[in-house]
Amino acid sequence: MEDQVKLEQKDRLGYIILNRPEKRNALNAAMVKGIQGALDAFEQNNTVKVVIIKAEGKVFCSGADLEDIKKMQTNTYEENLLDSQLLKALFYRLYSFPKLVIAQVQGHALAGGCGLVSVCDFVYAAPHAKFGYTEVKIGFVPAMVLVFLLRKLGEGKAKELLLGGELIEASRAAAVGLVNGVVEPEDLDQKVQELANHLVEHNSGSSMALTKEMIGKVQEMSLEDALDYAAQMNARARASEDCKKGIAAFLEKKKIQW
Repeated sequence: MEDQVKLEQKDRLGYIILNRPEKRNALNAAMVKGIQGALDAFEQNNTVKVVIIKAEGKVFCSGADLEDIKKMQTNTYEENLLDSQLLKALFYRLYSFPKLVIAQVQGHALAGGCGLVSVCDFVYAAPHAKFGYTEVKIGFVPAMVLVFLLRKLGEGKAKELLLGGELIEASRAAAVGLVNGVVEPEDLDQKVQELANHLVEHNSGSSMALTKEMIGKVQEMSLEDALDYAAQMNARARASEDCKKGIAAFLEKKKIQW
């Protein structure tokens, strides 16, 4: 059977490709583990600076494989908890991954698939792509993504999407802040690649990693603790090789080679 997740590398860009189009790229345990394995590979690959998640077929990801969930309804609570922790671990891994992650959404991203998009750093979508957390319509709950969506959009917009359960167009997803840009299908691949290459060429990898780490952590802190943490990170960054290199190049009016 062909791998459900494919890996590709183009220069300094790593691609994670969902490859289960006959099942609308529905997430099962094998696919979740495949994405984790791909992240392992790209985290250890020092030449890869930005990771792009895309998909084969017409649908980006339809969410959890409902046939698998139906089979699990006879499981014990402990067995179901163990399975749900796989998705929890994946979402947290993407949210805290030390390299930037871009979702390239060529088709619908629904339920858990929309959750997958929500934890990426940037999201670009085709105009016809629809987004939605439809779990409440089938008696399920958008449990894991809820934690991240509150951070991303705030309580008001999160409630609208999670409790309403309706599908929204890509333009609406961009308006609420779920999507960064809407791009015609024929230009989507080029747009995402251009953005990724811009990040690779113009930004320090260590600076982006530290900034992403801080964004995740300061939201859990009091104002005073957050500022203390920020001061520590500021001091730490000044001593980094990238900062020394960047400031020296700026003062010498030389182009920085990241």
